[in-house]
Amino acid sequence: MKNKWFILVCALLAIETSATAQLLRTNVAQGEIEGVSRNGHALYMNIPYAEAPIGNLRWKAPVPKKPWTGVYKADKWGNRPPQPTDPNQNGNEIPMSEDCLYLSVETPAKSSDERLPVFVMIHGGGFLTGSYSGTQESFVREGIVYVSIEYRLGALGFMSHPELSKEAGGLSGNYGILDQIEALRWVHNNIAAFGGDPEKVTIAGESAGAISVSILCASPLTKGLFRAAICESGSSFWPVGEKRDGNVAVCTVRSAEQAGIGFQKRLGKKNLKQMRKVPFQQLVDNAQPDTFWPVVDGHAIIDDQYKLYEAGQYNDVDILIGTNSDEGSLFAFPMPVEAYQKRVKDIYGDWADRLLEIYPATNEQEACFALSDIFRDGSFAWGTYAWANLQTKTGKGRVYMYYFDQDSENTILRSKRGGASHVAEMPFIYGFSFKGGRMTDTERHMQQIMSRYWINFTKTGNPNGDSLPYWTTYKQDKPTVMIIHEGFHLDRLPNQRQMDFFEAFFKSRRK
Repeated sequence: MKNKWFILVCALLAIETSATAQLLRTNVAQGEIEGVSRNGHALYMNIPYAEAPIGNLRWKAPVPKKPWTGVYKADKWGNRPPQPTDPNQNGNEIPMSEDCLYLSVETPAKSSDERLPVFVMIHGGGFLTGSYSGTQESFVREGIVYVSIEYRLGALGFMSHPELSKEAGGLSGNYGILDQIEALRWVHNNIAAFGGDPEKVTIAGESAGAISVSILCASPLTKGLFRAAICESGSSFWPVGEKRDGNVAVCTVRSAEQAGIGFQKRLGKKNLKQMRKVPFQQLVDNAQPDTFWPVVDGHAIIDDQYKLYEAGQYNDVDILIGTNSDEGSLFAFPMPVEAYQKRVKDIYGDWADRLLEIYPATNEQEACFALSDIFRDGSFAWGTYAWANLQTKTGKGRVYMYYFDQDSENTILRSKRGGASHVAEMPFIYGFSFKGGRMTDTERHMQQIMSRYWINFTKTGNPNGDSLPYWTTYKQDKPTVMIIHEGFHLDRLPNQRQMDFFEAFFKSRRK
């Protein structure tokens, strides 16, 4: 009898091992690939989706990865792209290299024919720092294939230059965005090998990752590559200008080329050929933080995104978007009232008096709070508001909008006013903690609900489900925004006066 039980147990183990092994080794366009077992799932950590952008491939569009021979071992995290050290970013222990165009896939599928929904994460970090490394077990346990992608950052990812434009028929810059697009193409063509459904892809990001997602939603190069998008604290609806300042982030290639020439002079190099030989660390050390950013190149980013949405020229997919109540606190600091007022007048000109009335300050701390709120509304909240309004007018995709206002110990920087700072929503969705930050019983319950919203949206394009507070689609000036504060309830968007100001201000900048 004992032998019979032993044989039966061995047979069951063999079946389980066989089922798992199917996804621990699979075939993609480049050849056979092998992952590792992690928490009962198959994890492929360092899948190269493009050739290493080194040597003559520096500052060129990504080249699809060529086929390999043998079995590729995807058993360790790929290199981080060259960047300044950021103690708040995941993956700082991973070496930096220009050979950084990797993505990861974690799948719960037991066979390649399961056709599971796919969640693609694009990390943030101001287009300057960050890493794709890390997994998302809570999503994978719920039957979702989790993908995270890496892309070039800083000067290596976003420098424009006249010589680069000449090389590529007038195009330069946006290499980091083109990397993201190439990664999405790879996912579309290969995710079925991991049990994912290429027709059920949701792209997501926070901060610069959310700006990237917004850009991808308007790019003609991504048509058909995803069916839904999630943007946490970021969009790309600012006016296009010739110089980046307090309210212009996206510039033309022509103006960005001048920044590239300035960078070349700072390095003391005569031409692009010499620039391509500069060690990457020297490029990182000499790049000014706010210089290199996505540009309107007429290819990946074809125009002012606000205008594109007005004209209905975008990928009309379901979206879940939102911002936090004290978003700008991570970027503001105390200053004398006179310095605050001068800063506002330098940026807003004839509009400064109206802005100062909406964001008053009588001392240094109030000046810090006012700057924080201006940054929150001008850089985050208004763009999300504009996106929601435009898509509900010109599109058919469902729009779900949230406003996160939970003051929690579990955040990267706790608000001094009791609101939710930048990235404060992420632990409530993805279940991690910042520096051991704890949650209250209420917050843990909120985390279960918020995570479920994101999971449901990834699966169906609709966040709603059994036993969840109902989240209606967004309608302008209606109580349709999910307010997340000690629970969940629908209401009108807070800060409407501020949104009206920025809507009028940015409209004036577009003339």
